[in-house]
Amino acid sequence: MQNLFSRLFGAHQTMEKETYLIIGLGNPGAKYAHTRHNCGFEVVRLLSEELQCPLTKTRSQGLIGETTLSGCRLVLCQPQTMMNLSGNCVGPLASWYKVPMDHLLIIYDDIDLPVGATRMRKGGSAGTHNGMRSILSALPSQDFPRIRIGVGAQPEGWDLADWVLSSYRTREEAEAVHGAFQRAAESARDWVVSGIDHAMQLCNRK
Repeated sequence: MQNLFSRLFGAHQTMEKETYLIIGLGNPGAKYAHTRHNCGFEVVRLLSEELQCPLTKTRSQGLIGETTLSGCRLVLCQPQTMMNLSGNCVGPLASWYKVPMDHLLIIYDDIDLPVGATRMRKGGSAGTHNGMRSILSALPSQDFPRIRIGVGAQPEGWDLADWVLSSYRTREEAEAVHGAFQRAAESARDWVVSGIDHAMQLCNRK
């Protein structure tokens, strides 16, 4: 009986925790801080602070932090490649942690959503986002969750690159997008704790 207990207890002790990987997209460096393209960085920064999980390690060209949430291992990451090369970080990182596609969450900006809107989906195409195109080319499937944060379409006469690399123009815009960061961070945590369907209800509410 003791041997059976020891075997069962030992097996329990060596079981690996499920791993979830949350990656927020952006461009590294002070030059790009607080621009529209860095929404993903901002959400991961919030999560890092709220979960007391500092991003102090580097792996696969990403700045990462590890913690435990709801009995699972949670890895936060800000890729340190430029946005258009995000797949160079995300592909190897997902492989390193051996996460299934439904345990990978990407957070990024979207010009096709109004400023401050958030949308969560289980999968889909890259749309007009070059960072997501790079990620899709580096992963075996496009069936992984993502949270999009609305930054608004570029005004007439603006180049798209100039628009996504610009800062918010009014206090109202900044407040709206900050609210979106908080809602996205809450939804990302809920995704780990309660699952994708529950998190989508939270994220996609009006």
